[in-house]
Amino acid sequence: MNDLSTPSKTGQILVEEVLPHAPEVVWSVLTDGDRVGLWLMTPTGFKAEVGTRFTFQTKPAGAWDGTIRCEVLEVVENQRLSYAWRGGDDANVGYGSLLDTIVTFTLSAVPGGTKLRLVHAGFDLPRNESAITTMGEGWKKVVPRIGEVAGTQN
Repeated sequence: MNDLSTPSKTGQILVEEVLPHAPEVVWSVLTDGDRVGLWLMTPTGFKAEVGTRFTFQTKPAGAWDGTIRCEVLEVVENQRLSYAWRGGDDANVGYGSLLDTIVTFTLSAVPGGTKLRLVHAGFDLPRNESAITTMGEGWKKVVPRIGEVAGTQN
């Protein structure tokens, strides 16, 4: 039996929330590096421009130095922001395992505010089982913080 006989699956995290702010306000919170640091982690080198490479720093684990390497893939002002989210190391199991995913924020105007849809996709299962579980819980806390930060921008 070889590795090809057990194909991997991919998983994703989906979080949706209606925020009581205009899309332009939510967009500014998603695309300003200082504001991103208020609801997620402080990025280094972030600009909401396709092709921009930037990093986040988190807790290292094993062979992984804790650096999350990102690249902006799509920017549609006030509507959609997407970036690659890569980290981990092949030598790690569980936390810090190799991760090559995409985070996409989609904004839609709705009565009374903005529907924010976050999709973090491309988790290689079962290798990224720990990451999808931990990050899934994390994103559920992060998305409401985006609304809180937006509330301070009005």
